[in-house]
Amino acid sequence: MVIKVFLASSSGSTAIKKKQQDVVGFLEALKIDYAQLDIASNEDNRQWMRENVPGEKKPTNGIPLPPQIFNEEMYCGDYDTFFEAKEDNTVYEFLGLTPPPGSKEAQQAENSQKLHNGCGTEEHLGDDTTRKAAEEEEQEEGEEDKVEDNHLVSEAEDDLVSEEEEELRELEEEEENASEED
Repeated sequence: MVIKVFLASSSGSTAIKKKQQDVVGFLEALKIDYAQLDIASNEDNRQWMRENVPGEKKPTNGIPLPPQIFNEEMYCGDYDTFFEAKEDNTVYEFLGLTPPPGSKEAQQAENSQKLHNGCGTEEHLGDDTTRKAAEEEEQEEGEEDKVEDNHLVSEAEDDLVSEEEEELRELEEEEENASEED
C-alpha cells in the first residue's frame, strides 16, 4: 500500500508549507513509504484530489487545501485529522496501516484489546502500565503551565486557519477571473 500525500510545491502560504513539511517529516521519521503528488504543477493530481476528498470533508467552498492524505484510493484525512492522530499516537490507524510491533500505537491497541476482553485490570496490564499511570499523576502538578502553552498554540492555529482561508479566497477569485476572461 502506498500512502499518497497531495502537496502544493509552489504555495504562497507559509501555513500550508509548514503543514506539508510536518506531514512529510513525520512520515519520514516513522519510515513510512509515501508518494508526494504535486497539485500545483500537475492538473491531473489536483483534479483527482478534489474529486476524491469526501464531500463531508471538503471546506464550505468545496475546494480542499493541501496536504490531503490517501492510502491508495482510500481517503485518510487532511492536516487537522493527521495532527489529531499524531497527538493521539494513532497515525498508523489513521493511515490504514498495521502499527509495527513495539510501537506506542501497537501497545495501545494491545492494551485496548485487553480492556475490551475484560482482563484489563492493572495486574493484567503489567508493571509498565502501572508505572505510566503513576508518572502521569506526578506530571499533573506541572500541567497548569502547559495549559497556558496549549492556549497559545490554539491562537496560533487560529491565525493559520485565517491565513489559509484568505489564501483560498484569493485563489478562488483568481480562478473566477480566469474563467470570466475565457
